Amino acid sequence: MLFALALVAAACGSDGGDDGAADGGDAGESSGDSSGGATSVDIDAILAADLSACAEAPTGDPIRVGMAMDFSDVVGFVDIPGSQLVPYVAEKINCNGGINGSPVEVRVAEVGDDAALAAQELLDWGAHFLIGPPFADFALPILQTTDGEVPLFVAASTEPTLADADINSFLVTFDDFGMAAAAAQWAWDEGITRAIVFTEGEGIPYTGVNPDAFIAKFEELGGEIVSVQTYVWAADTDFSAQVNEIAGLSENNEVVFSAALAFQVTALRGQLEAQGLDGLTYIGTDALDATGIADPEAAGGDNEGIAHTPHTSITSGDAIDTLLADYEAAEGEALESRGFMALYVDSMFLGIQGILDCGCTEPADIGAAVAEISGFEGLSGTITYAGTNGIPPKDVPINRIVDGEDVLVATISG
Repeated sequence: MLFALALVAAACGSDGGDDGAADGGDAGESSGDSSGGATSVDIDAILAADLSACAEAPTGDPIRVGMAMDFSDVVGFVDIPGSQLVPYVAEKINCNGGINGSPVEVRVAEVGDDAALAAQELLDWGAHFLIGPPFADFALPILQTTDGEVPLFVAASTEPTLADADINSFLVTFDDFGMAAAAAQWAWDEGITRAIVFTEGEGIPYTGVNPDAFIAKFEELGGEIVSVQTYVWAADTDFSAQVNEIAGLSENNEVVFSAALAFQVTALRGQLEAQGLDGLTYIGTDALDATGIADPEAAGGDNEGIAHTPHTSITSGDAIDTLLADYEAAEGEALESRGFMALYVDSMFLGIQGILDCGCTEPADIGAAVAEISGFEGLSGTITYAGTNGIPPKDVPINRIVDGEDVLVATISG
């Protein structure tokens, strides 16, 4: 009872902590200082914290953020840097005085071969909410472990099946349907009425669902799907059979869509252009951003003109760019997968916002508060969960390689 009264007095609802955590800053509330009364996370104040000139360390009961991360070759390219950046931002929160005087602690557990065990370790530690890996193979066992009682933010995921507000499972970005529909809308807005689509098969998570959604939206707009081709994701680079078929029906004015990786798209493009099809437009999913489409060397070929749907369109000197530069200066290394990093940081901010909104410490109550968040201005964009199933209706940036630079060319409303 005394513990509960102390939390109410602090007007924060953050709960217990211990070691092994990263600090955080004054949580930058927009309507209060670190002593109490905050109603929202002040991201600007957090990011502005100077780690060489910190305020007095917060002494309240800590807010605990658990990160169950996949460090494998499949997902490590986002989960590893994400699990490095979140503790750094927590240091800034604590440097700024904490969240209403409560420090933020972060603990990272690698899922390895047993995501359920990693999640249980974090729950036993006292995590108020979890940040999890993007794919169902590991996210679903974590959800089984939380049993719907602990909020889980699947930070970098676009998989719609992982979102369910009723069991406190939330995406932090748009899903496959929103991403692929935005790509179709952009192509149509560009005056393209014919499309060639590459898929791994109808209904297959990500590599089939994205093409399915693109086809549905493009046809809804009045476009024509002139060819649907199959391929093996992350493997195929010889598209000779598909190219021969396309060459017999293309009018050299179509958009080519897939969820393929950067080196696959550039390989396909080279083979199509060798057949004289040099008037095609290429657009892909966040997989292109993740696999280095902005870098011709990483992409494995000519990337000029290729469009994609990143989670954030970063420009020099903006908040994300500045945060990543600060991290590099402080830690001596640059983080990879820059376009995904804001999703991990926003996951922590959203969990904290839920605590502030409910003034509570029980994870289930925090989750209920998160489900009512509306218009949260995160690093990755505006996030609303109220009235949704856990998928925020976020705007989708369309970036394109123009004169060798990855630039924002459109934003499709969510």
